[in-house]
Amino acid sequence: MQPWTLESLSNIGHCLSMTAERMPDAIAVACPAKKQPKQLAPGSKFRYDTVTFTQLESRSNQIARGLIDMGVTKGSRIALMVPPGIDFVANVFGLFKAGVVIILIDPGMGKKNMIRCLSESRPEGMVGIRLAQMARTVYRSKFPLCKNNVAVGGFFPGCKTQSKFDRLPTDLDPLDVSREDEAAIIFTTGSTGPPKGVLYRHRNFIQQCEQIRDYFQITPGSVDVSGFPLFALFNTAMGTTTVFPEMDPTRPAEVYPPNIIDAVNEFSADQSFGSPALWNTVSNYCQRHSIQLPTIKRILSAGAPVPSSVLARIKNVIAPDGDAFTPYGATEALPVACNSATVVLGETAQQTDIGAGTCVGGRFSGIAWRVIEISDTPIGNIDETKEVPRGSVGELIVRGPVVTDRYVTRTDANAFHKITDGYSFWHRMGDVGYLDDQDRFWFCGRKSHRLQTTKSTMFTIPCEAIINTHEKIYRSALVGVGKPGNQVPVLIAEPLPEHFPQSEQDRDQLIGELKSIASRHWQTDQIKEFRLHRSLPVDIRHNSKIFREQLREWAETERKKVSQI
Repeated sequence: MQPWTLESLSNIGHCLSMTAERMPDAIAVACPAKKQPKQLAPGSKFRYDTVTFTQLESRSNQIARGLIDMGVTKGSRIALMVPPGIDFVANVFGLFKAGVVIILIDPGMGKKNMIRCLSESRPEGMVGIRLAQMARTVYRSKFPLCKNNVAVGGFFPGCKTQSKFDRLPTDLDPLDVSREDEAAIIFTTGSTGPPKGVLYRHRNFIQQCEQIRDYFQITPGSVDVSGFPLFALFNTAMGTTTVFPEMDPTRPAEVYPPNIIDAVNEFSADQSFGSPALWNTVSNYCQRHSIQLPTIKRILSAGAPVPSSVLARIKNVIAPDGDAFTPYGATEALPVACNSATVVLGETAQQTDIGAGTCVGGRFSGIAWRVIEISDTPIGNIDETKEVPRGSVGELIVRGPVVTDRYVTRTDANAFHKITDGYSFWHRMGDVGYLDDQDRFWFCGRKSHRLQTTKSTMFTIPCEAIINTHEKIYRSALVGVGKPGNQVPVLIAEPLPEHFPQSEQDRDQLIGELKSIASRHWQTDQIKEFRLHRSLPVDIRHNSKIFREQLREWAETERKKVSQI
């Protein structure tokens, strides 16, 4: 079957319609059946519920009809609060077909952040499970416009019961939706500040599907074990079966590896998307137990730099001709660039280990990029920027059809992230790094995480990579204590659990070894203070992005304790 094109579509929801027409009986979504243990016992297997593309198409049409019959109009903002599974995917495409703007909130961001983000996005209704509807009623003062509410999975007072939509006709006349119409609000992880609501238009989603499909040569009939629920939406649009494994998507690092392995084997999956933390856990398990995943040809891992050790383990457990890929981007612009384990292990990892940064690879075909002089102030027009020479560190800006054009919450951030260029614009990624002579971007860290000492500017990723070469260190974080221009660099290292020092003598020896490593490299020879931490704080979505802001406060507290002794 030849890959289909998306040029004729204006509503991302109709990607499902196209897929259902071309492969009606193929499994669209599979997820573990209810009333089963959360972890597999030795020798046992999960039972899975499945739905075909035709069934998913019918169900999404009924959901769209039900919403329209309720009086939900095109452009209404509706929050979707449904866990990963068949209901989640059916509702996403039903909402798209109804022409509404879906508000997608990551429940892992915590109750306080979740309520605040929902309130700031001003929903006019909620499609959600009972727990979500209960929260809406408890905090009803924060959602004054939330009138069109639908309960999923059962009855809830004051809500329409979605199961009643099953009685509606399964056909649907397409709404008049433009590619420029608003489609969704998706929130950033909040790793460098409060989460911001990013506006997605239908064209953003459609272009993302095209770019991902073409770059990775994904053809209809692939099977993806999804460790990140939002990626499942691309699967459905591309004719790929989505298998949701039994896991808590807000704690990918704590996944029980046999659950992932069972999903791969049960459906002969050839692809999986998961965070570096997830694949660190799974690949470690496979290596220890001599388990192979021979059907897997493609692993996608994103959210933070993927250690070369993790990429090597992944390569060792998947098909011999398979590869792991590390797409780079952000909630506001995805995908931007990509690298492969083959290139990393064969070429760039050696440079990373000596402080060159992390090579995220070359850009996707739809992306234009530049590296400009670092600035912490708004930039109104592209004429106000100055490109830095190749090989020099600056901040990355990108332009292209997958790049979103504005924030709809925390709107003050628009001035700091968007640069006008005639009738188009550039997005400031908030990342620093440099372009090499092959037009590949080398990531050196977040702009807001750079240190400005009395001697120079220091960047986090190159310094941390040098320290991470120590065999006992899992990961590390460089933070600056004090005011910019006079910051003191403090390196906080997280040893592997089995190597955490058990005595003061062991601690001093390990820190001494880290100091010795740092002294041998110009990027790290300024670092004189080292701390050990049992578990660095990380983001909820990927369990991989280190919360350096929290660690900076921790380091300041630790320094005060020492000064008081």
